[in-house]
Amino acid sequence: MTAEQWKQKGNFIKLFNNEVFVIDEGKNNDKTMVILHGYPTSSYDYFKVLDRLTTEYRVIIHDHLGFGFSDKPQDYSYSLIEQADIALELWKKLGITECTLLAHDYGTSVATEILHRHNSNQINLTINELILCNGSIHIELSQLRLIQKLLKNKYTGKYVAKLSNEFIFTKNIRNVYHDKSQATNDELKEMWQQLMYNDGKKVIHRLSNYINERYFFWHRWIGALKETQLKTKIVWAKNDPVAVFEIAELLASEIKNNTLLPLENSGHFPMLESPERWVNLVLD
Repeated sequence: MTAEQWKQKGNFIKLFNNEVFVIDEGKNNDKTMVILHGYPTSSYDYFKVLDRLTTEYRVIIHDHLGFGFSDKPQDYSYSLIEQADIALELWKKLGITECTLLAHDYGTSVATEILHRHNSNQINLTINELILCNGSIHIELSQLRLIQKLLKNKYTGKYVAKLSNEFIFTKNIRNVYHDKSQATNDELKEMWQQLMYNDGKKVIHRLSNYINERYFFWHRWIGALKETQLKTKIVWAKNDPVAVFEIAELLASEIKNNTLLPLENSGHFPMLESPERWVNLVLD
């Protein structure tokens, strides 16, 4: 599927004066799944699994502000706190009061902020199940790529962003796959086009500050996971070189009501690299 075809499947909803791209399918289903995607990609990560997910759920996936087809304002903090505000406002506008919450990578930290608010009864949302997938929630264990370290740095970030190009992007995304052949040139090109959409190159370094926030809000977000009573699935590709499996094992030791579901022979983007096996674990 091309990025343009994916765009045609969705629509735009205005939230806090910004246009946010939203996929909303499977509306005839009784259950709803909301999905928070990863960095530096978009809702497009789920194009291979959407049809399977909608056999059981109404599925809502939006592009975080600064990602994909959503607006990419240059005068914006791109804090994960604000990304949580946007997600919650979107679901409220769509009338979602009960859901399964699935999050991957960057999205896992948006999810833990939402979980913190859920634990303290700050939001009117019933979460039936939490599904966490390959995210460096325990940032101290993450094996960050060099480019991530450079982009998150307040001195080097904007210069590295200016120098970024399709070749560098393609190389870095392919390197976090286990089976590099699954990261096809066509798919990577579509991802790059979405990253560049709406002058995306100008905000890449701002998006990367989420890594610093994971340290700053560590106690708030890890604390939320330790406190929650929610039924939780930890669906984790074991060959992820960034969000290593050790993170999944630590989460399994901390979250009270969890099931750890390892996915063998798959890397950081299992919904793209191993879609059938990944979706089977999610729907299990």
